Amino acid sequence: MPTLTKLYTIQEASQHNTRDDCWIVVNNKVYDVTSYLEEHPGGDDVVLASTAKDATDDFEDAGHSKSARELLETFCIGELDTSAPAIPEQEVSSQKQYAEKVMNLTKVYWAVPVAVVGISVVVGILYMRRK
Repeated sequence: MPTLTKLYTIQEASQHNTRDDCWIVVNNKVYDVTSYLEEHPGGDDVVLASTAKDATDDFEDAGHSKSARELLETFCIGELDTSAPAIPEQEVSSQKQYAEKVMNLTKVYWAVPVAVVGISVVVGILYMRRK
């Protein structure tokens, strides 16, 4: 009888992003690598930086050996549910709102240095005229 594979969404996997509870997604499989963090040759920070997203590119770019790939398989807890949307609509709208806020801040804060430079130029011109 075939075993049933547990399906996880990227949102579920992304909630496990600490040293005490660390999951990564590589090649549409979900791995609980919490117990391996301290043993990881590249350090636990490298693995933690790959949580909350699809870490396939990070894993492949690191050039892992065949034995590392076999070791990773021992931590497999399920597969990624690819039928679920990668980013829920609510998150997309909040990202758009965040981007708009950043753009508004940059519009406000560029004015301050420009005003300082402008005032400095005017003061410099007035000072040179007085001499």
